[in-house]
Amino acid sequence: MPDHDERPWGNYTVLDGGDGYQVKRIEVIPGKRLSYQKHAHRSEHWVVVQGQATVTLDGQDRHLAEGETVDIPVGAAHRIANPGDGRMVFIEVQRGDYLGEDDIVRLEDDFGRAARG
Repeated sequence: MPDHDERPWGNYTVLDGGDGYQVKRIEVIPGKRLSYQKHAHRSEHWVVVQGQATVTLDGQDRHLAEGETVDIPVGAAHRIANPGDGRMVFIEVQRGDYLGEDDIVRLEDDFGRAARG
């Protein structure tokens, strides 16, 4: 698993990890958003540390400012977007029995990576 990865929406860096948890620093480019996705094996806790974010959780949008948080339960459909004109940075704490990148079911994706079927 890479400690840092570039994505079409920005990048992430793994800061820490252990048995049942992983912590990432995620940067999102202005005007970009991550996939609308869900996970079968992990929950996530997000805290915005720079900029502003729009979070969609099970179809409901919520605006987050710096210092604000949101909890993503296992199985919930979610996405985060950067509506601002500067980079948005958030910290993601993952908890669960499996934390691999292949525990992502993409429901919608701006970059053509959503599951087809």
